[in-house]
Amino acid sequence: MSKPACYSVKAFATPAAAAPLAAAVIERRQPLATDVQIAIRYCGVCHSDLHFARNEWGFTHYPAVPGHEIVGTVTAVGAGVKKFKVGDTVGVGCLVDSCRACPSCRAGLEQYCDQGLTGGTYGGWDKHLNAPTLGGYSQEIVVTEDFVLRMPANLDLAAAAPLLCAGITTYSPLRHWKVGPGHKVGVVGLGGLGHMAVKFARAFGAHVVLFTTTPGKAADAQRLGAHEVVVSKDEKQMAAHAGSFDFILDAVSAQHDLNACLNLLKRDGNLTLVGAPEKPLPVAAFPLLLRRRSLSGSLIGGLPETQEMLDFCGQHGITSDIELIRMDQINEAYERMLRSDVKYRFVIDMKTL
Repeated sequence: MSKPACYSVKAFATPAAAAPLAAAVIERRQPLATDVQIAIRYCGVCHSDLHFARNEWGFTHYPAVPGHEIVGTVTAVGAGVKKFKVGDTVGVGCLVDSCRACPSCRAGLEQYCDQGLTGGTYGGWDKHLNAPTLGGYSQEIVVTEDFVLRMPANLDLAAAAPLLCAGITTYSPLRHWKVGPGHKVGVVGLGGLGHMAVKFARAFGAHVVLFTTTPGKAADAQRLGAHEVVVSKDEKQMAAHAGSFDFILDAVSAQHDLNACLNLLKRDGNLTLVGAPEKPLPVAAFPLLLRRRSLSGSLIGGLPETQEMLDFCGQHGITSDIELIRMDQINEAYERMLRSDVKYRFVIDMKTL
């Protein structure tokens, strides 16, 4: 396959794990037959961006351009594009491709592609350019139409950008485990993921309980939709809820006690992890055995479910709570993110690039 023609765009990139992000110029391919060219208006800042930029997962190629919560406007389409036209407002999430042939891809679960996350928006592999994919901290991106999403017209676009990762990461497991009216649902951690989980669980009609180590987060959790707030360090508060939950979504990426969470579940209750702690967490057998509880994980969502989530958010007016930043504030934003000093997601206004 010959390499397609390319053009240059401005971006923010890092040349090495220990280097800050700075202005750069990168190449995008000219749109092929099924490609959509997008001028990026907003890009959310995910903790994964920081992990990737600093090579904390060990597979980063440099120069690296993070960003996978992308909202923008279609500026050109390939001759074979059927779903989009110039001027459409669209989104791009964590995936820009997959093998499309394995059972998961055929089921619309591209996030579980048998070939792995080779189609990641950054850190994946662009089979057309035979080069690593480069993310949304840039003026434009070119994506095959099957991985482009339609944004609801009524949502604030800056606040909708984090739906493309934080939103679908929490929506997908809540839907998979059929959370709804009559269910008691716990959310562990009130950060970028946790605050979206609270909003979705409440919108699905569940009784929502937020678990936090920080008593000062109670008022905000209730503003976001939690019916109750439990300080997880308080043994009496935890004991009062033992064996009472249908489902718990754990959005914490730091070390914490999974067994304490498992003991909160009813018989046949489920605890799903969406956070990714750096080190393995010990799990005792008896909390699982005694009440046929289950422990599972969940990764973003496929393209059909992500569009479903966006449409749901449009119908219910759900967006992320954000702080809008300039592109040149990204390194400071990373340091603040490490201190949990954001409520609850940074979003870059890309016109500042």
